[in-house]
Amino acid sequence: MSSETSHHKPRVAVVFGGRSSEHAISVLTAGAVLRAIDREKYDVLPIGITTDGRWALTADDPERMAIADRQLPTVAALAESTEGAVVLPVDPTNREVVYSEPGSVPKALGEVDVVFPVLHGPYGEDGTLQGLLELSGVPYVGSGVLSSAVGQDKDYMKRVFTSFGLPVGPYEVIRPREWEKDPAAARRKIVEFAAEHGWPLFVKPARAGSSMGITKVDDLGGLDEAIEEARRHDPKILVESLLRGREIECGVLEFEDGPRASVPAEIPPVTAHDFYDFEAKYIDSADGIVPAPLTAEQTAKVQELAVAAFDAASCEGLVRADFFLQDNGEFVINEINTLPGFTPISMYPRMWQESGVSYPELIDRLLQAALHRSTGLR
Repeated sequence: MSSETSHHKPRVAVVFGGRSSEHAISVLTAGAVLRAIDREKYDVLPIGITTDGRWALTADDPERMAIADRQLPTVAALAESTEGAVVLPVDPTNREVVYSEPGSVPKALGEVDVVFPVLHGPYGEDGTLQGLLELSGVPYVGSGVLSSAVGQDKDYMKRVFTSFGLPVGPYEVIRPREWEKDPAAARRKIVEFAAEHGWPLFVKPARAGSSMGITKVDDLGGLDEAIEEARRHDPKILVESLLRGREIECGVLEFEDGPRASVPAEIPPVTAHDFYDFEAKYIDSADGIVPAPLTAEQTAKVQELAVAAFDAASCEGLVRADFFLQDNGEFVINEINTLPGFTPISMYPRMWQESGVSYPELIDRLLQAALHRSTGLR
């Protein structure tokens, strides 16, 4: 490591928050990571990104990064200043992080050896931050630019999976230009899809996560409102048919000898919600079953598909792969998440805990893999 001469422990910048609708989930994840990271082994620099994109210096205080009275945390509430900004130089020969406030002399915060991005959604999980870190020459946890972008865009994700022969469910895409040019024609396209595959449909943003902006639509009457809600998060929307079956998830983690799959988990039907939506995941804490009650053959199959999806999208580090086990016994891959949540109730760390990799060990393994991986073409 180039900067080991200046300090004996690798310096980890935990970057969280961000400009997407998943801002609060990222703060929750950061709190969990900061609690678990081995302080004997790593120096830690928490950097929060506000909803307007300012990189802020925040307190290393995981307790304030939690849901309190059903209120979600924000970087703005954690920032040490309302104006100060952290700057990461776009210079591969210099990893010095600088903090500046108006009217004050910029302050050097020291070099960073590795970045642990715990951002979700656009401007963090979608390849944009990864591109910045590639330009800066700073190693980081997780997938690179292309894989992150593919993992964020459910349209192209499904196209990649299909090209590799992985099973995906029926879907339709409405691109921004289609809607802006002729909303009636775009709406007809969805109605024709429903005529072929039946109601209900799920209308969702193509490039958002944490079940943000998703609506289950039972008939024509709810379609316009669902489109409007999805477009509030992303001008490109995805329409999927209902897949009847069980929701199964599987974690993938990169080891020295390649990616391996965890034991799978099952998301049981959520009785208080129409589907596994944002509130079910993060506010009402729907309990996943780990390990999933599957046969040995089913477990082996979903693990095989999870690793195949990881490889198809050229992922690195970690992935959570989400599936439907249909009533006919066949698995269909719904999506992958290249930076899955690390909140205390998140499925990814729970699956690996059950697979013999503890939460602190999981974080250490991801950081070590990033430190030993070069930036640039690889």
